[in-house]
Amino acid sequence: MYRNEIIMKDYPIFQIDDILVSSEILTEFFACDYEKCKGACCIIGDSGAPMEEGEAEEIEKNYHHFSHLLTDEEKEVIDRDGFFVIDSDGDMVTPLVRDSQECVYTWFDDNDSCFCAIERCYCKGKGSFKKPISCSLYPIRASKLSNGMTALNLHRWDLCKDAFAKGKKEGIHVYKFLRDPLITAYGEEFYSALEAAASSLK
Repeated sequence: MYRNEIIMKDYPIFQIDDILVSSEILTEFFACDYEKCKGACCIIGDSGAPMEEGEAEEIEKNYHHFSHLLTDEEKEVIDRDGFFVIDSDGDMVTPLVRDSQECVYTWFDDNDSCFCAIERCYCKGKGSFKKPISCSLYPIRASKLSNGMTALNLHRWDLCKDAFAKGKKEGIHVYKFLRDPLITAYGEEFYSALEAAASSLK
């Protein structure tokens, strides 16, 4: 269960085992508004999506399932750079198409809307890997601290302003919108503790 809250920078941080959770994740509202953004988070950014250990191997293992959805340019990047790269901060991330901000795993439909090619095939029953967990957890960003703990913070991006507005309109908190990926990443017990922490803030 969650431990006593730690006050940092004038807002509470909840500790659940070895994970520090920003209270904004419990109090802020969010719900993706794809009709507004058209999946632009796949093609806008100065770095690829953060990746965990083992995810590159999973992507490579499932490559034959989704490679037909990729452009020739995206395939060329993968052939040249591999299934992940190390960015300027030293983090493992998905490769980008050179001279653009587009993730190499992006698939465009006939309306130029953006989707994750890996997830597209996974949802059709093809492949065993959905996509990097960092993509599923957004707008939560996880970072490893020097003491070995993990910090979960809310990332605010103007690109997602409509998602914050939609979440507030529909009364959906960040942690509720991301229930499934949070459980996938950290387990049922963690999510139950998260709910308890949210109740304590009311």
